[in-house]
Amino acid sequence: MGFFARLILILLILMSVLSLVIMFERAFAFMRTKQESLSFAGKVAPILERGDLEGAYALAKGNEKIGYLGRLIRGGLGAYHAKKHEAEDLCFESTARALERQSQRESHTLRRGLTTLASVSSLAPFVGLLGTVVGIVNSFTSMAETGAGGLGTVSAGVAEALVATATGLFVAIPALAVYNYMQGWVDARGVDMAETANELLDIVASDLKVRHADARHATAEEAVVGRVPAVPQPT
Repeated sequence: MGFFARLILILLILMSVLSLVIMFERAFAFMRTKQESLSFAGKVAPILERGDLEGAYALAKGNEKIGYLGRLIRGGLGAYHAKKHEAEDLCFESTARALERQSQRESHTLRRGLTTLASVSSLAPFVGLLGTVVGIVNSFTSMAETGAGGLGTVSAGVAEALVATATGLFVAIPALAVYNYMQGWVDARGVDMAETANELLDIVASDLKVRHADARHATAEEAVVGRVPAVPQPT
C-alpha cells in the first residue's frame, strides 16, 4: 500500500477503536444506572404511596447509587423542600421546573458519547471511499506514466484501493446499528422520567393542598378564638 492508503487505514482503525470504547462504556453505564434506578424505585415507591415526601427526600439525599430516576426525584423533592413554606403555586412551579431541569441533565448525561458514535458511523464510509478514489487515481496515473495498459496492470491497484472502502463499511455498520439502539434506549428512559415526574407532581400537589388547607383551618380557628369575649370569673 501507498502512504495515503496506509494513512486512511490507520484513521479507520482509530475510529473503530473509538467507537468500540464508546459502545462498551455506554453499555456498562446504561446497565448500571438502570439497575440502580430499579432498586431505588422499589425502595421509594412505598414511601411516596404514604405521602411521606420528607422520608423520600431523605432516602434520595443520603444515597448516591440511585440511578437516573433517583436523581430526578431528588432534584424535584429538593426544590419542594426548599419552597414548601411558600405559596402553594410557587412551590408547585418550582418543583416542576426542578424536575424539568434534572430530566434534561439526565438525558444529556445518558447521551454522552453517542454524538461521536454517530459521527463515526456517518464518516467512516466516506473516509474509506476517499482512500479508494485516491488509490484508483494513483493506479491510472501509474499506468499513464509507464505506458502499460490492460486490466492486469490496474487490477492490483484497484483491489488495494477497494480495501479502504470495505474497511470503512466494516467500521460504520456496527457503529450505526449500536447508535440507533442506544438512542432508542435513551428515548425510552426519557419517557420513564416524564412519567415519574408527572406522578411526583401529583403527589406534591396533593400534599400542598392538604398542608395549606390545614394552615387555613388553623388560622380560621385562631381568628374565631380571638373574637370570643373573655368570660368574667366569679369573685
